[in-house]
Amino acid sequence: MFKSILVPFDGSPNAKNALDKAMEMARLTNAALTILTVYRHHSMLEASLSMVRPSDPGNLDDIMSAHAREVADYAKKHAIDSGFAEVRAFIKSGPTSRTIVKFAKEHENDLIVIGSRGMGSVEGYLLGSVSHKVTGLSDIPVLVV
Repeated sequence: MFKSILVPFDGSPNAKNALDKAMEMARLTNAALTILTVYRHHSMLEASLSMVRPSDPGNLDDIMSAHAREVADYAKKHAIDSGFAEVRAFIKSGPTSRTIVKFAKEHENDLIVIGSRGMGSVEGYLLGSVSHKVTGLSDIPVLVV
């Protein structure tokens, strides 16, 4: 049925629920499991960091990439602890929904399992949720948990 399942993971409770559901489905179908954490450089965040650390906030992309790596590693560890010997975790930078769909296509995933609401952002309120956009952009099935 499914050979390769992609789980976008942002560390939110709904993303964890989606990961758990994806693991269930992967067990049932003997599918490979791939985790993707997407980060995006936001100038509002940069402004916030400069207020907290006014002397030198460092390279914001490096900071966000490091945080994304921690989030992806957490999800991978959760999957391994749940009995998955082979699980891959990736981080990417870019517009969240489009990056998820592009990644799924490039890696030949045949199912995306995504949380209904993530960590949230101003963009989410103005343009619609990431899960809603992914369902509209994707050519493969998307399960919203």
